[in-house]
Amino acid sequence: MILYNVTVNVSHEVHTEWLKWMIEKHVPDVFATGCFANYKILKLLTEDEDATGVTYAIQYFLNAMADLEEYQEKHAARLRKEHTDRYKNKFVAFRTVLEVLDEKK
Repeated sequence: MILYNVTVNVSHEVHTEWLKWMIEKHVPDVFATGCFANYKILKLLTEDEDATGVTYAIQYFLNAMADLEEYQEKHAARLRKEHTDRYKNKFVAFRTVLEVLDEKK
């Protein structure tokens, strides 16, 4: 299994509205592409008190790298643009791709 992880630090002023939009709109739209097997939304609990925002990790699980390639080729640009247009200058994000080596069922 492959994990596509998107870590996002969102400014304090918009993080509550951002999280609601992510749960209700963006993540379901990403999942609706049919490329992902499952997803989780996590919130970092160990923020530094001087942090400029709140950090979240959105984990999208895929069965194969080909599914991620399809997502990136056909859907990622449009969905990222939608997010960036809505929250421009209010977030920073980075993406990582990991292989799940051991998973309890």
